[in-house]
This record gives sequence, C-alpha cells and structure tokens, in this order.
Amino acid sequence: MQYRKDKLGNDLSILGQGCMRFPRDKAETRRLIATAIDGGINFFDTAYIYAGSEVALGDALAALGRRRDVYIATKLPFALCKSAEDFDKFFEKQLERLQTDYVDYYFMHNISTFAQWETLRGIGIVQWIEDKKSASQIRQVGFSFHGTNGEFLKILDAYDWEFCMIQYNYYDENYQAGRGGLLAAAEKGVAVFVMEPLLGGKLATGLPKQAVDIFAKADASLTPADWALRWLWNQKEVTMVLNGMGSTQIVESNLVAADNFRPLDEEAFAVYSDVVDVFKKSYRVNCTGCNYCLPCPKGINIPACLSVYNTSYAQSYFTAMFLYMAEVGVVTESSSRMHTCNECGKCERACPQNIPIRKWLKKAARRLEPLPLRMVFAVVRRFAD
Repeated sequence: MQYRKDKLGNDLSILGQGCMRFPRDKAETRRLIATAIDGGINFFDTAYIYAGSEVALGDALAALGRRRDVYIATKLPFALCKSAEDFDKFFEKQLERLQTDYVDYYFMHNISTFAQWETLRGIGIVQWIEDKKSASQIRQVGFSFHGTNGEFLKILDAYDWEFCMIQYNYYDENYQAGRGGLLAAAEKGVAVFVMEPLLGGKLATGLPKQAVDIFAKADASLTPADWALRWLWNQKEVTMVLNGMGSTQIVESNLVAADNFRPLDEEAFAVYSDVVDVFKKSYRVNCTGCNYCLPCPKGINIPACLSVYNTSYAQSYFTAMFLYMAEVGVVTESSSRMHTCNECGKCERACPQNIPIRKWLKKAARRLEPLPLRMVFAVVRRFAD
C-alpha cells in the first residue's frame, strides 16, 4: 500500500474504504474490513444517514480488535440540526454506534452552498467543534461537497478546514468542485478525499463495450476500475480515493491496483480521452446510485430506473428491457413504475448531483414503458395475483 500525508502529517492509504455499500451479511462485512486493514487500508468513511453502516463498522472493528489500527471518518447530518443541542445528540449516537470515544475525521455532510455553512455557524457549530477538539473527541474537521465550483471556493475559505471530500473522476473532471476545487484545496494544504471515483460503478462495470475494448487494447492486464483509480492517484493533489467496495473480492482487486500504481505516461492520457468520448455518447443521466432521492412518495425506485435507461443506450435496448421487467416493471406494484410519477420534486431537492429527475423519468418512461407494454404488465400482474 502507498500512503500520502494529510494536513497534520498523518499517513493515509491512497485507497480508502467507503462504507455506504457494506454487504448485508455481518460475517462478510467483517471479512471485508479485515481484508482491507490487512492490505494496508487505514481509512473507513461512514455517515449518520448511511443506514446500518456506523453500527456495522463499529461491530466489526470491535470484534476484530482493530479500532486503533484505523482512522474512522463519519459525518454530521447538518440538515437535521436546528440547534447546538442537536450536534451533541447526533454525535453521541454516532460514538455509540461506532463503539468508540473519538472520531478521527468529522465531516459536515453534504454542504453544497456557502449559505448552508453560514446557517451552521449561526447555531454555534464553530464553538462546538472547538469544544470537541479540546476534549479530543474529534481529531480533524472537514466537509463533503456536492455544489458548484464557486460555492466550493467560498466554503473552502470560510474556515480553517483540515480536509474536504469532492466528487471527481476522469469523466467528471470539471463537474461540481472539479479540478479547480482540487487544486485550490491542495494549495491551502487541505487534504482532498475523492468520492465517486467509479461514478457509482459505471466506470467499472457499466462502460460501453467499445470503451472496455479501448482500455483492453491499451493494457489487457488492467480492469476499467484500475484505469479509473490510476487516473486519480496520478494527481499528487489527491490525498486519498474512497471507493465503496461492497465485497471482499473487490477489496482484493483494488488493493492490487493500489499496490501496483505507477505514474501515467502521455499515451495513457490519450486512452482516457477516447474512452470519455465513447462514454459521453452512450450515457444520458449522470446518476451515481447514491439513493439520496429515496424513498419516493410513489414508490418509484429512481436510481434503478435511471440505471436501466442508461443501459438501454450504453449496452442494448433488449438488455435494458430485461433488467427493467425483472427489477422494476413486472414484479412490483404498479405504483413503482415511472409513469406514475406525480412530479412532487422531493427527489430533485434531495439529489446531490442536481439531476432534473422528473424530466429524465418522463424520458425513461416513454422509452421503457410504452402504452402497449403497460398493458402487458397489467395482464402479467393479474395472473400473478
């Protein structure tokens, strides 16, 4: 494993474990975490709102006796905080879930605008942070971000942050904070952690065949995921790449990529450019499958629907329809289908990618739920009942 320094001089593994997508099986989660630690990963990132994640991480580290071997990062759900008392309420619950008496890296979760930071300041977050640091309950403080570059720069300058987290990958180089934000943070000495390095898995297993072939022709020994990770590690301003590895097998594969990373040459950059060109032509919606848009009041599985819609262009319409009928269209109640969307907008207000979800659901419904097919669905469900 290779390591890079954070703002305080700590050595962080260039690959971190994102904990949003842990396996459901407790024993498998424990194996995954043990494999990660044994392979040199020393950073585990979770959050209050990741259902079951803090508990799973705390249980595993306690059972393995490895709490002191790793850095734990978790996040304050600032949108749920109305007063300073709420900070303590959530933080104490997090310590209980994680079975620890301190947190190494504490995020202000999903701050997207300077106004949101000002709201937190107004109810006392700065003094609260100072108190927790003085009590050694929080070692470092930062923020995760899903807004525009301009807002990122304002937030970056508004406080003496130790670290930040941005969405960044070879397809999203200038999206949200983008490379400009990365460079600005690094210039201030702020450690930069990268999320969505694989764009919700699309840059690993969801690439169009033509893009996969381009990578394979350049170097058949590397997977598409390897290529995505290498692009990020090649930038010295990136302190660490967080990947939500959901199985021990994926952890092992990513560990090999981290161990074998070497700087890229000019020929490699040309390969990325060709792949991006193919990807842009094949994918319509930039959904990462984070599930922040759920639950939908109408029961629509929005990430699954948008994923299948993308598949209909990136792979084939037949494949997309098979997936849709298996996962969404037939085996669920009619209220879960896209054409039942009442355009309430709840999903768009929650989406960190600022995707116009209602527009895309309409397009996806027209493509995947034409009226004749709805009639077939109705007949199939009638017989199933």
